[in-house]
Amino acid sequence: MAKTHTRYVCQQCGRVSASYMGKCPQCGTFNSMVEEIVHDEPVSKGPASVRGLTGRSQPRPIGEVGGDAEERVHLPIGEFARVLGGGIVPGSIVLVGGDPGIGKSTLMLQMAMEMANKQRVLYVSGEESERQIKMRATRMFPHSKKDLPANLLLVTETNLEVILNHVNEIKPDLLIVDSIQTVYLSELDSSAGSVSQVRECASHLRELAKSSGISVFLIGHVTKEGAIAGPRVLEHIVDTVLYLEGDRFQAYRLLRSVKNRFGATSEVGVFEMRERGLVEVANPSEAFLAERMINAPGSAIAVTMEGTRPILVEIQGLTSPTQFGNARRTPNGVDFNRLLLIAAVLTRRVGLKLAEQDVFVNVVGGIQIDEPAADLAVAAAIASSWKDVSVRADAVLIGEIGLAGELRMPGQIQARLREAAKLGFKTAIVPKAVHKGEGWPKDIEIIETRSVQQALDAAFVAGKELPKGRKVA
Repeated sequence: MAKTHTRYVCQQCGRVSASYMGKCPQCGTFNSMVEEIVHDEPVSKGPASVRGLTGRSQPRPIGEVGGDAEERVHLPIGEFARVLGGGIVPGSIVLVGGDPGIGKSTLMLQMAMEMANKQRVLYVSGEESERQIKMRATRMFPHSKKDLPANLLLVTETNLEVILNHVNEIKPDLLIVDSIQTVYLSELDSSAGSVSQVRECASHLRELAKSSGISVFLIGHVTKEGAIAGPRVLEHIVDTVLYLEGDRFQAYRLLRSVKNRFGATSEVGVFEMRERGLVEVANPSEAFLAERMINAPGSAIAVTMEGTRPILVEIQGLTSPTQFGNARRTPNGVDFNRLLLIAAVLTRRVGLKLAEQDVFVNVVGGIQIDEPAADLAVAAAIASSWKDVSVRADAVLIGEIGLAGELRMPGQIQARLREAAKLGFKTAIVPKAVHKGEGWPKDIEIIETRSVQQALDAAFVAGKELPKGRKVA
Protein backbone atom coordinates (compact mmCIF):
# COMPACT_ATOMS: atom_id res chain seq x y z
CA MET A 1 0.00 0.00 0.00
CA ALA A 2 1.30 3.45 -0.91
CA LYS A 3 2.45 5.68 1.92
CA THR A 4 1.44 9.34 2.09
CA HIS A 5 3.46 12.20 3.52
CA THR A 6 3.59 15.96 3.25
CA ARG A 7 6.48 18.10 2.02
CA TYR A 8 7.04 21.75 1.15
CA VAL A 9 8.60 22.72 -2.19
CA CYS A 10 9.94 26.15 -3.16
CA GLN A 11 8.26 27.33 -6.36
CA GLN A 12 11.32 29.31 -7.41
CA CYS A 13 14.28 26.98 -6.99
CA GLY A 14 12.68 23.61 -6.24
CA ARG A 15 14.16 23.10 -2.74
CA VAL A 16 12.29 20.47 -0.72
CA SER A 17 11.73 20.85 3.03
CA ALA A 18 9.97 18.64 5.54
CA SER A 19 8.46 21.65 7.34
CA TYR A 20 7.16 25.05 6.26
CA MET A 21 9.59 27.98 6.02
CA GLY A 22 8.66 31.59 5.44
CA LYS A 23 11.88 32.19 3.51
CA CYS A 24 13.57 29.65 1.26
CA PRO A 25 17.11 29.10 2.56
CA GLN A 26 18.43 28.35 -0.94
CA CYS A 27 17.14 31.21 -3.12
CA GLY A 28 15.99 33.64 -0.41
CA THR A 29 12.43 34.02 -1.75
CA PHE A 30 9.69 34.76 0.78
CA ASN A 31 6.40 32.81 0.89
CA SER A 32 7.44 30.47 -1.93
CA MET A 33 7.18 27.16 0.01
CA VAL A 34 4.02 25.33 -1.10
CA GLU A 35 2.64 22.23 0.56
CA GLU A 36 2.48 19.05 -1.52
CA ILE A 37 1.12 15.61 -0.66
CA VAL A 38 3.32 12.80 -1.94
CA HIS A 39 2.23 9.19 -2.42
CA ASP A 40 5.18 6.81 -2.27
CA GLU A 41 4.46 3.98 -4.64
CA PRO A 42 5.97 0.56 -3.82
CA VAL A 43 8.93 -0.44 -5.91
CA SER A 44 7.86 -2.69 -8.78
CA LYS A 45 9.51 -6.06 -8.97
CA GLY A 46 8.65 -6.56 -12.62
CA PRO A 47 10.94 -5.88 -15.56
CA ALA A 48 12.10 -2.28 -15.77
CA SER A 49 10.62 -0.13 -18.49
CA VAL A 50 12.95 0.78 -21.27
CA ARG A 51 13.32 3.85 -23.42
CA GLY A 52 14.86 4.46 -26.79
CA LEU A 53 14.01 4.73 -30.46
CA THR A 54 14.74 1.01 -30.91
CA GLY A 55 12.53 -0.08 -28.00
CA ARG A 56 15.44 -1.56 -26.04
CA SER A 57 18.79 -0.43 -24.69
CA GLN A 58 22.04 -2.27 -25.38
CA PRO A 59 25.57 -1.13 -24.44
CA ARG A 60 27.81 -0.85 -27.50
CA PRO A 61 31.40 0.25 -28.12
CA ILE A 62 31.59 3.88 -29.15
CA GLY A 63 33.33 2.92 -32.39
CA GLU A 64 30.27 0.95 -33.52
CA VAL A 65 27.90 3.87 -32.99
CA GLY A 66 26.86 5.54 -36.22
CA GLY A 67 28.60 8.87 -36.67
CA ASP A 68 26.29 10.38 -39.28
CA ALA A 69 24.79 13.68 -38.23
CA GLU A 70 21.07 13.81 -37.62
CA GLU A 71 19.30 15.23 -40.64
CA ARG A 72 17.50 18.40 -39.66
CA VAL A 73 14.07 19.38 -40.86
CA HIS A 74 14.16 22.58 -42.88
CA LEU A 75 12.41 25.52 -41.19
CA PRO A 76 11.23 28.26 -43.61
CA ILE A 77 11.70 30.98 -40.97
CA GLY A 78 15.40 31.71 -41.46
CA GLU A 79 16.05 33.61 -38.22
CA PHE A 80 14.36 30.88 -36.19
CA ALA A 81 16.37 28.18 -37.98
CA ARG A 82 19.59 30.11 -37.30
CA VAL A 83 18.96 30.14 -33.55
CA LEU A 84 18.10 26.42 -33.54
CA GLY A 85 21.39 25.64 -35.29
CA GLY A 86 20.13 25.14 -38.86
CA GLY A 87 16.72 23.53 -38.48
CA ILE A 88 14.57 21.27 -36.30
CA VAL A 89 16.21 18.09 -35.04
CA PRO A 90 13.76 15.13 -34.94
CA GLY A 91 13.23 13.90 -31.40
CA SER A 92 14.39 17.15 -29.78
CA ILE A 93 12.55 19.11 -27.09
CA VAL A 94 12.80 22.91 -27.16
CA LEU A 95 11.72 25.41 -24.51
CA VAL A 96 10.68 28.91 -25.64
CA GLY A 97 10.39 31.50 -22.86
CA GLY A 98 9.66 35.19 -22.68
CA ASP A 99 7.71 37.93 -20.96
CA PRO A 100 3.90 37.98 -21.25
CA GLY A 101 2.76 39.57 -24.49
CA ILE A 102 6.21 39.48 -26.09
CA GLY A 103 5.05 37.25 -28.98
CA LYS A 104 5.82 33.64 -27.98
CA SER A 105 2.47 32.21 -29.09
CA THR A 106 2.53 34.31 -32.25
CA LEU A 107 5.97 33.03 -33.23
CA MET A 108 5.05 29.39 -32.52
CA LEU A 109 1.81 29.67 -34.49
CA GLN A 110 3.72 31.12 -37.44
CA MET A 111 6.13 28.20 -37.26
CA ALA A 112 3.22 25.74 -37.04
CA MET A 113 1.59 27.27 -40.11
CA GLU A 114 4.81 27.04 -42.10
CA MET A 115 5.67 23.49 -40.99
CA ALA A 116 2.11 22.22 -41.62
CA ASN A 117 2.77 22.47 -45.36
CA LYS A 118 5.06 19.42 -45.16
CA GLN A 119 4.50 17.88 -41.70
CA ARG A 120 1.66 16.94 -39.41
CA VAL A 121 1.53 19.45 -36.54
CA LEU A 122 -0.45 19.24 -33.30
CA TYR A 123 -0.88 22.55 -31.45
CA VAL A 124 -2.01 22.04 -27.84
CA SER A 125 -3.18 25.16 -26.02
CA GLY A 126 -4.07 25.40 -22.37
CA GLU A 127 -4.60 29.16 -22.35
CA GLU A 128 -6.56 29.97 -25.52
CA SER A 129 -9.56 28.42 -27.21
CA GLU A 130 -9.37 26.92 -30.68
CA ARG A 131 -11.45 29.84 -31.99
CA GLN A 132 -8.95 32.39 -30.64
CA ILE A 133 -6.05 30.57 -32.26
CA LYS A 134 -7.83 30.49 -35.62
CA MET A 135 -8.64 34.20 -35.40
CA ARG A 136 -4.95 34.96 -34.88
CA ALA A 137 -3.98 32.65 -37.75
CA THR A 138 -6.36 34.34 -40.19
CA ARG A 139 -5.08 37.76 -39.09
CA MET A 140 -1.46 36.78 -39.72
CA PHE A 141 -2.18 34.90 -42.95
CA PRO A 142 -5.17 36.67 -44.57
CA HIS A 143 -4.42 35.09 -47.96
CA SER A 144 -4.94 31.63 -46.42
CA LYS A 145 -8.27 32.38 -44.75
CA LYS A 146 -10.17 29.85 -46.88
CA ASP A 147 -7.27 27.44 -47.32
CA LEU A 148 -5.68 26.93 -43.92
CA PRO A 149 -3.36 23.90 -43.80
CA ALA A 150 -5.22 20.68 -43.03
CA ASN A 151 -2.15 19.21 -41.33
CA LEU A 152 -2.34 21.77 -38.53
CA LEU A 153 -4.51 20.29 -35.79
CA LEU A 154 -5.68 22.32 -32.78
CA VAL A 155 -6.78 21.04 -29.39
CA THR A 156 -7.49 22.78 -26.09
CA GLU A 157 -6.36 20.48 -23.29
CA THR A 158 -4.38 20.66 -20.05
CA ASN A 159 -4.44 17.01 -18.88
CA LEU A 160 -1.17 15.45 -19.99
CA GLU A 161 -2.63 11.92 -20.14
CA VAL A 162 -5.27 13.10 -22.62
CA ILE A 163 -2.61 14.98 -24.63
CA LEU A 164 -0.49 11.84 -24.90
CA ASN A 165 -3.56 9.88 -26.07
CA HIS A 166 -4.11 12.46 -28.82
CA VAL A 167 -0.47 12.11 -29.82
CA ASN A 168 -0.78 8.31 -30.05
CA GLU A 169 -3.87 8.61 -32.23
CA ILE A 170 -2.72 11.43 -34.52
CA LYS A 171 1.01 10.59 -34.60
CA PRO A 172 2.18 14.14 -35.42
CA ASP A 173 5.69 15.04 -36.55
CA LEU A 174 5.69 18.25 -34.48
CA LEU A 175 4.04 18.90 -31.11
CA ILE A 176 3.62 22.40 -29.63
CA VAL A 177 2.45 22.83 -26.01
CA ASP A 178 1.30 26.32 -24.96
CA SER A 179 2.18 26.49 -22.14
CA ILE A 180 3.98 23.97 -19.93
CA GLN A 181 2.75 25.79 -16.79
CA THR A 182 -0.88 24.92 -17.63
CA VAL A 183 -0.32 21.18 -18.16
CA TYR A 184 -0.79 18.79 -15.25
CA LEU A 185 -0.65 15.11 -14.35
CA SER A 186 -3.73 13.84 -12.48
CA GLU A 187 -1.64 11.42 -10.42
CA LEU A 188 0.04 14.38 -8.66
CA ASP A 189 -1.87 16.29 -5.99
CA SER A 190 -0.14 19.62 -6.61
CA SER A 191 -1.69 22.27 -8.81
CA ALA A 192 -0.70 23.03 -12.40
CA GLY A 193 2.37 25.24 -12.65
CA SER A 194 3.96 23.98 -9.44
CA VAL A 195 7.49 22.64 -9.35
CA SER A 196 6.42 19.00 -9.26
CA GLN A 197 3.91 19.34 -12.09
CA VAL A 198 6.23 21.29 -14.38
CA ARG A 199 9.13 18.91 -13.79
CA GLU A 200 7.12 15.72 -14.24
CA CYS A 201 5.18 16.95 -17.28
CA ALA A 202 8.38 18.09 -18.99
CA SER A 203 10.01 14.73 -18.21
CA HIS A 204 7.09 12.83 -19.77
CA LEU A 205 7.24 15.00 -22.88
CA ARG A 206 11.00 14.45 -23.08
CA GLU A 207 10.42 10.68 -22.96
CA LEU A 208 7.86 11.08 -25.75
CA ALA A 209 10.30 13.02 -27.92
CA LYS A 210 13.22 10.61 -27.43
CA SER A 211 11.18 7.42 -27.87
CA SER A 212 9.04 8.45 -30.84
CA GLY A 213 11.19 10.97 -32.73
CA ILE A 214 8.52 13.68 -32.44
CA SER A 215 9.90 17.23 -32.15
CA VAL A 216 8.37 18.94 -29.11
CA PHE A 217 8.22 22.70 -28.49
CA LEU A 218 7.23 23.97 -25.05
CA ILE A 219 6.22 27.57 -24.30
CA GLY A 220 7.18 28.70 -20.80
CA HIS A 221 6.35 31.80 -18.79
CA VAL A 222 9.05 33.81 -17.04
CA THR A 223 9.15 35.37 -13.62
CA LYS A 224 9.72 39.05 -12.86
CA GLU A 225 13.43 38.25 -12.54
CA GLY A 226 13.41 36.98 -16.16
CA ALA A 227 13.88 33.26 -15.41
CA ILE A 228 11.59 30.46 -16.56
CA ALA A 229 8.69 30.26 -14.13
CA GLY A 230 8.92 27.24 -11.86
CA PRO A 231 12.14 25.33 -11.29
CA ARG A 232 15.44 25.96 -13.01
CA VAL A 233 15.60 22.20 -13.45
CA LEU A 234 13.26 22.62 -16.41
CA GLU A 235 16.15 24.10 -18.39
CA HIS A 236 18.18 20.94 -17.73
CA ILE A 237 15.46 18.63 -18.98
CA VAL A 238 15.11 20.11 -22.46
CA ASP A 239 17.65 20.10 -25.30
CA THR A 240 17.37 23.76 -26.28
CA VAL A 241 16.33 26.87 -24.35
CA LEU A 242 15.29 29.97 -26.30
CA TYR A 243 14.34 33.37 -24.87
CA LEU A 244 12.25 35.90 -26.77
CA GLU A 245 13.46 39.30 -25.58
CA GLY A 246 12.53 42.89 -26.25
CA ASP A 247 10.31 45.70 -25.09
CA ARG A 248 6.60 45.28 -25.77
CA PHE A 249 6.47 48.95 -26.75
CA GLN A 250 9.26 48.59 -29.34
CA ALA A 251 9.08 46.85 -32.68
CA TYR A 252 12.11 44.58 -32.45
CA ARG A 253 12.22 41.17 -30.80
CA LEU A 254 15.36 39.12 -30.19
CA LEU A 255 15.15 35.32 -30.10
CA ARG A 256 18.23 34.28 -28.13
CA SER A 257 19.60 30.78 -27.58
CA VAL A 258 21.02 30.23 -24.08
CA LYS A 259 21.35 26.44 -24.36
CA ASN A 260 21.54 24.26 -27.45
CA ARG A 261 22.71 20.66 -27.60
CA PHE A 262 22.55 20.70 -31.40
CA GLY A 263 24.16 24.05 -32.24
CA ALA A 264 26.00 27.12 -31.04
CA THR A 265 24.79 28.89 -27.91
CA SER A 266 24.18 32.63 -27.64
CA GLU A 267 22.91 32.80 -31.22
CA VAL A 268 20.29 35.45 -31.81
CA GLY A 269 17.52 35.95 -34.34
CA VAL A 270 16.02 39.39 -34.93
CA PHE A 271 12.32 39.92 -35.68
CA GLU A 272 10.09 42.94 -36.07
CA MET A 273 6.58 42.87 -34.65
CA ARG A 274 4.01 44.00 -37.19
CA GLU A 275 0.25 43.74 -37.55
CA ARG A 276 0.52 40.36 -39.25
CA GLY A 277 2.97 38.84 -36.79
CA LEU A 278 6.74 38.65 -36.47
CA VAL A 279 8.74 39.46 -39.59
CA GLU A 280 12.38 38.49 -40.01
CA VAL A 281 15.03 41.21 -40.04
CA ALA A 282 17.67 40.01 -42.48
CA ASN A 283 20.16 42.82 -41.69
CA PRO A 284 19.84 43.75 -37.99
CA SER A 285 22.73 46.22 -38.06
CA GLU A 286 21.12 48.31 -40.78
CA ALA A 287 17.79 48.23 -38.92
CA PHE A 288 19.32 49.38 -35.62
CA LEU A 289 21.16 52.26 -37.33
CA ALA A 290 18.28 53.36 -39.57
CA GLU A 291 17.20 56.32 -37.39
CA ARG A 292 20.66 57.43 -36.31
CA MET A 293 21.39 61.17 -36.26
CA ILE A 294 24.70 61.84 -37.98
CA ASN A 295 27.24 64.03 -36.09
CA ALA A 296 25.08 64.22 -32.97
CA PRO A 297 27.05 64.60 -29.71
CA GLY A 298 26.74 61.62 -27.40
CA SER A 299 26.43 58.97 -30.11
CA ALA A 300 28.92 56.19 -30.91
CA ILE A 301 28.78 52.94 -32.86
CA ALA A 302 29.76 49.62 -31.25
CA VAL A 303 30.12 46.19 -32.84
CA THR A 304 28.80 43.46 -30.57
CA MET A 305 28.82 39.71 -31.19
CA GLU A 306 25.59 37.80 -30.72
CA GLY A 307 26.75 34.22 -31.04
CA THR A 308 28.53 34.07 -34.38
CA ARG A 309 26.79 37.16 -35.78
CA PRO A 310 28.29 40.65 -35.48
CA ILE A 311 25.71 43.41 -34.98
CA LEU A 312 26.35 47.15 -35.14
CA VAL A 313 24.38 49.16 -32.57
CA GLU A 314 24.22 52.81 -31.65
CA ILE A 315 25.16 53.70 -28.08
CA GLN A 316 23.92 57.03 -26.77
CA GLY A 317 25.41 58.85 -23.80
CA LEU A 318 24.21 61.93 -21.97
CA THR A 319 25.81 63.89 -19.15
CA SER A 320 23.90 66.48 -17.20
CA PRO A 321 24.74 68.48 -14.04
CA THR A 322 23.22 66.69 -11.09
CA GLN A 323 20.44 68.35 -9.15
CA PHE A 324 21.01 66.23 -6.06
CA GLY A 325 23.89 65.44 -3.75
CA ASN A 326 24.92 62.18 -5.44
CA ALA A 327 25.37 61.86 -9.18
CA ARG A 328 23.25 59.22 -10.87
CA ARG A 329 24.41 56.46 -13.25
CA THR A 330 21.51 55.16 -15.33
CA PRO A 331 22.19 52.44 -17.94
CA ASN A 332 19.71 50.95 -20.40
CA GLY A 333 21.07 47.98 -22.32
CA VAL A 334 24.47 47.79 -20.61
CA ASP A 335 25.53 46.40 -17.24
CA PHE A 336 25.28 48.87 -14.35
CA ASN A 337 28.60 47.84 -12.79
CA ARG A 338 30.30 48.12 -16.16
CA LEU A 339 29.03 51.69 -16.49
CA LEU A 340 30.44 52.54 -13.06
CA LEU A 341 33.82 51.14 -14.11
CA ILE A 342 33.90 53.13 -17.35
CA ALA A 343 32.86 56.35 -15.59
CA ALA A 344 35.61 55.85 -13.00
CA VAL A 345 38.24 55.32 -15.69
CA LEU A 346 37.10 58.43 -17.59
CA THR A 347 37.33 60.47 -14.39
CA ARG A 348 40.65 59.14 -13.15
CA ARG A 349 42.60 58.41 -16.35
CA VAL A 350 41.16 60.82 -18.91
CA GLY A 351 40.36 63.80 -16.72
CA LEU A 352 36.61 64.14 -17.26
CA LYS A 353 34.87 65.75 -14.29
CA LEU A 354 31.96 63.35 -13.92
CA ALA A 355 31.64 63.49 -10.13
CA GLU A 356 28.89 66.12 -10.37
CA GLN A 357 27.37 64.85 -13.60
CA ASP A 358 24.42 62.50 -14.03
CA VAL A 359 25.38 59.93 -16.66
CA PHE A 360 22.80 58.17 -18.84
CA VAL A 361 23.66 55.44 -21.36
CA ASN A 362 21.18 53.87 -23.79
CA VAL A 363 21.55 51.14 -26.41
CA VAL A 364 19.20 51.95 -29.29
CA GLY A 365 16.80 49.21 -30.37
CA GLY A 366 16.26 47.55 -27.01
CA ILE A 367 19.23 45.18 -27.36
CA GLN A 368 21.13 44.08 -24.26
CA ILE A 369 24.96 44.13 -24.47
CA ASP A 370 26.77 41.85 -22.05
CA GLU A 371 30.27 41.70 -23.53
CA PRO A 372 33.06 44.19 -22.66
CA ALA A 373 33.92 44.89 -26.32
CA ALA A 374 31.48 47.82 -26.25
CA ASP A 375 33.35 49.59 -23.43
CA LEU A 376 35.16 51.96 -25.78
CA ALA A 377 31.95 52.98 -27.55
CA VAL A 378 30.26 53.65 -24.20
CA ALA A 379 33.22 55.77 -23.07
CA ALA A 380 33.19 57.69 -26.36
CA ALA A 381 29.46 58.41 -26.08
CA ILE A 382 29.85 59.74 -22.53
CA ALA A 383 32.92 61.84 -23.40
CA SER A 384 31.22 63.17 -26.53
CA SER A 385 28.25 64.39 -24.53
CA TRP A 386 30.45 65.90 -21.81
CA LYS A 387 32.61 67.77 -24.37
CA ASP A 388 29.60 68.48 -26.64
CA VAL A 389 31.49 67.33 -29.73
CA SER A 390 30.50 64.55 -32.08
CA VAL A 391 32.24 61.26 -32.75
CA ARG A 392 33.35 60.71 -36.34
CA ALA A 393 30.28 59.54 -38.22
CA ASP A 394 32.15 56.94 -40.28
CA ALA A 395 33.95 55.32 -37.31
CA VAL A 396 33.20 52.28 -35.17
CA LEU A 397 34.82 51.77 -31.78
CA ILE A 398 35.79 48.32 -30.52
CA GLY A 399 37.70 47.56 -27.34
CA GLU A 400 37.63 46.54 -23.70
CA ILE A 401 38.74 49.11 -21.12
CA GLY A 402 41.04 48.19 -18.24
CA LEU A 403 41.34 49.95 -14.91
CA ALA A 404 44.68 51.48 -15.90
CA GLY A 405 43.05 53.15 -18.89
CA GLU A 406 44.50 50.64 -21.36
CA LEU A 407 42.57 48.97 -24.17
CA ARG A 408 42.35 45.24 -24.70
CA MET A 409 41.53 43.36 -27.88
CA PRO A 410 38.20 41.46 -27.91
CA GLY A 411 37.61 38.20 -29.73
CA GLN A 412 36.48 37.74 -33.34
CA ILE A 413 37.83 41.12 -34.37
CA GLN A 414 37.98 40.18 -38.08
CA ALA A 415 34.26 39.37 -38.21
CA ARG A 416 33.44 42.67 -36.49
CA LEU A 417 35.54 44.69 -38.92
CA ARG A 418 34.08 42.92 -41.96
CA GLU A 419 30.55 43.72 -40.80
CA ALA A 420 31.46 47.39 -40.25
CA ALA A 421 33.07 47.62 -43.70
CA LYS A 422 30.03 45.99 -45.31
CA LEU A 423 27.79 48.73 -43.90
CA GLY A 424 29.99 51.50 -45.27
CA PHE A 425 32.06 52.55 -42.26
CA LYS A 426 35.48 53.82 -43.26
CA THR A 427 37.33 53.85 -39.92
CA ALA A 428 37.67 51.42 -37.02
CA ILE A 429 39.32 52.45 -33.75
CA VAL A 430 40.59 49.31 -32.05
CA PRO A 431 43.23 48.33 -29.45
CA LYS A 432 46.75 47.82 -30.71
CA ALA A 433 47.16 44.15 -31.59
CA VAL A 434 50.31 42.29 -30.64
CA HIS A 435 50.07 40.20 -33.80
CA LYS A 436 47.91 41.54 -36.59
CA GLY A 437 46.37 38.35 -37.94
CA GLU A 438 45.28 37.52 -41.43
CA GLY A 439 41.76 38.19 -42.58
CA TRP A 440 41.59 41.84 -41.54
CA PRO A 441 39.58 43.74 -44.18
CA LYS A 442 41.50 46.06 -46.50
CA ASP A 443 38.68 48.48 -47.31
CA ILE A 444 38.46 50.03 -43.83
CA GLU A 445 41.07 52.18 -42.11
CA ILE A 446 42.18 50.64 -38.83
CA ILE A 447 43.45 53.02 -36.15
CA GLU A 448 45.25 51.11 -33.40
CA THR A 449 45.48 52.79 -29.99
CA ARG A 450 46.89 51.71 -26.64
CA SER A 451 44.86 53.84 -24.21
CA VAL A 452 41.40 55.32 -23.83
CA GLN A 453 42.90 58.81 -24.16
CA GLN A 454 44.42 58.03 -27.58
CA ALA A 455 41.23 56.32 -28.77
CA LEU A 456 39.03 59.26 -27.80
CA ASP A 457 41.37 61.77 -29.45
CA ALA A 458 41.20 59.71 -32.65
CA ALA A 459 37.43 59.34 -32.42
CA PHE A 460 36.49 62.99 -32.22
CA VAL A 461 36.44 65.47 -35.07
CA ALA A 462 39.89 66.97 -35.80
CA GLY A 463 40.79 69.86 -33.49
CA LYS A 464 38.41 68.76 -30.74
CA GLU A 465 40.74 66.83 -28.46
CA LEU A 466 39.92 66.09 -24.85
CA PRO A 467 41.96 67.53 -21.98
CA LYS A 468 44.95 65.33 -21.31
CA GLY A 469 44.68 63.12 -18.28
CA ARG A 470 47.16 60.94 -16.51
CA LYS A 471 49.63 59.09 -18.65
CA VAL A 472 49.24 55.36 -18.97
CA ALA A 473 52.40 53.40 -18.28
